[in-house]
Amino acid sequence: MEVYSILLPLGLILVFSKILVILCKKVSLPGVVGMLLSGLILLAISYIPKQPIINDTSKNAIKFCAEIGVILIMFSAGLGTNLKQIKAVGKPTIFITLAGILLPMGLGFLVAVLFNGGFGAFKENLYGNLFYGTILTATSVSITVATLKELGVLGSKAGTTIVSSAILDDILGVVILSFILSISGKSESSSDNPLIVLLLTIIYFGVVIILKLVVGKLFKYLDKKYPHHRRIPIFSIGFCFIFAWISQEFFGIADITGAFAAGLILSDNFDKEYIDRKAETLGYMFFTPVFFANVGLSLTFSAIKPSFILFGTLFIFVGILGKLLGCGLTAKACKYSFKDSLRVGVGMMARAEVALVCAQTGINAGLISPNITPFLLILIIITSFATPLIIKGSYKGELTDKMLEDSKPIEIAQQ
Repeated sequence: MEVYSILLPLGLILVFSKILVILCKKVSLPGVVGMLLSGLILLAISYIPKQPIINDTSKNAIKFCAEIGVILIMFSAGLGTNLKQIKAVGKPTIFITLAGILLPMGLGFLVAVLFNGGFGAFKENLYGNLFYGTILTATSVSITVATLKELGVLGSKAGTTIVSSAILDDILGVVILSFILSISGKSESSSDNPLIVLLLTIIYFGVVIILKLVVGKLFKYLDKKYPHHRRIPIFSIGFCFIFAWISQEFFGIADITGAFAAGLILSDNFDKEYIDRKAETLGYMFFTPVFFANVGLSLTFSAIKPSFILFGTLFIFVGILGKLLGCGLTAKACKYSFKDSLRVGVGMMARAEVALVCAQTGINAGLISPNITPFLLILIIITSFATPLIIKGSYKGELTDKMLEDSKPIEIAQQ
């Protein structure tokens, strides 16, 4: 095995990713799209006869680095979770999040059933169809938050609700993903008995709560003793890797869930921003671009049939509609104004890296087809453009003082 052969494709991934991320940001697209496109470039290169860039050695190396990348992505997502913010909005957040998970998941599951053997093969394809639905539970509000910040209304009722619901959405989404992966028997150390899986899941999150108290205090002590010292993020990332391994090995819980939980455990540390910054530096300098490039490199177009194209198109449609109606109508039922309900629904429909992480996990487990990835990319692009445009349009003509009045957090807490 010529180990040096991995250097050229890795170097090309980093260069292409950076250039394409810059170009994507210029047209208001998430940087993740640029990273995916770098993988598509390598995919195109792989079809060139006798080219020396993409071979079995380099593919395995890219896949290995991609696994580290996804762990760091989920760890950072956990670190960015602010559980206290959910309390600021209260019950509406819970109802909006649940509706924003159940409706897209149900619609995605129904579409998958119709195009994956129908109800005659319901039991045979149950877990794969459920996983298609699970992909649509993920949301990404980075573009929404940036838009609300630009308008000066991030602290408004709609803004706080969107951010809080997205936090809870992330937590519940990874729990559902791990549970379905476990009961499907596609996760290592998992059981086919749903009751055992449920019991292990309950015990697992009990362990997470205990670790949040114990390990959280230990890291707070280290933060005080060695403030802003680089050993803190080193220990944190080490803890992330260890707990991700424990999650998979002993509980049958997906390693990405373990990474997310590790971030959640450390999410109220004094130096969490410093830890997150170092973790993101490690990830986005190398491992994260490789992960998304690997997603692009893994795409297969030759096997896509017309029926799957129709399925993918409907999948995109219900992905948008599920979040828009689930979150929007529930917000209206919680006595939000029509415009605020629209903003919540639109703000929650955006997708990005978490949806791709979920999909890639299902693909690796053999539960879903890799052909779904191009349609997810289209979903990301559509929602990335539509979300800021609709939100900005909804505020057109509103007075600045009215926006400021709506942005008082205390009014949300009293709702």
